[in-house]
Amino acid sequence: MRPWLKLRTSEWVLIGFFAYVAGLSVFFPERPGLSFQPALLLVGVSALLWLLAQFERIGGRSRQVSIVRDWLPLGLTLIAFREMELFLPMRFGHRLESEWIAWDLRILSEWHLRNVIESLGGLIPFILELSYLLVYGAGFFCIALLYAQGRRDRVDRFMTVYLTGTLLAYALFPYFPSEPPRILFPQLDAPQITSWVRRVNLWILNVGTIHLGVFPSAHVSSAFSAAWGLFQVLEGRKTLGWILLVYAATLSVATVYGRYHYAIDVLAGIGVSLIAGLLCLLGSTQQLYPAKNASV
Repeated sequence: MRPWLKLRTSEWVLIGFFAYVAGLSVFFPERPGLSFQPALLLVGVSALLWLLAQFERIGGRSRQVSIVRDWLPLGLTLIAFREMELFLPMRFGHRLESEWIAWDLRILSEWHLRNVIESLGGLIPFILELSYLLVYGAGFFCIALLYAQGRRDRVDRFMTVYLTGTLLAYALFPYFPSEPPRILFPQLDAPQITSWVRRVNLWILNVGTIHLGVFPSAHVSSAFSAAWGLFQVLEGRKTLGWILLVYAATLSVATVYGRYHYAIDVLAGIGVSLIAGLLCLLGSTQQLYPAKNASV
């Protein structure tokens, strides 16, 4: 393979996403914040990843550069998330949300999910809110776990699954502009128990989230994708994957109970993660991933 093509699979996933967004932008001329920014991001991200690949190949600090390449995609994922705000519409129609909320009312009130969660006081709500807060560090945790397990050579394969599941969710945002239930329906089945961790979650969302849409839930898709990734790269150590899978399920409940997402967002997020996990599993079976793709 030519030296300039020697990018990791996860890096190609990132470039593919930014290329997709750059191409998609021409089909949304009515979005007021959207201009030439996606094309600039595509060029900038591609150049950065290519330069790092060359520095690792020819430089004197190949190990250090290789480690940077392990972690950098997490930062670029945040940039990808923020890029979606460019697709913010002038106004929301709220047709989708008015249909989605009916399912939530049934689950939370008619099926008494909220009452069950709050039946032990603040304990379960605290656990659910904490799981929502910890999702921001799931990718970092999994990479650190691979380092601790002596599996740094599997980081690229894990990141391929994780990024595919996360970015697939982002890729659908422009088609489903929507507002979260905590904003659009603040009085409907809102949690009756508020803890400090919930206040932290709300603060983070107020200052750091995008406002384009909530369908599908990228929180859920990324958490489940992290679990599928661990299952694929830690053969013989499935316990860690199962732990993360239980965490992802807990997070899914938290997003609905906390009114951060509609239940349909959660189901779509799980579906996206399954597609990502299956695609990456098929790619691994066909030996699309080298046995070792990181310098050690």
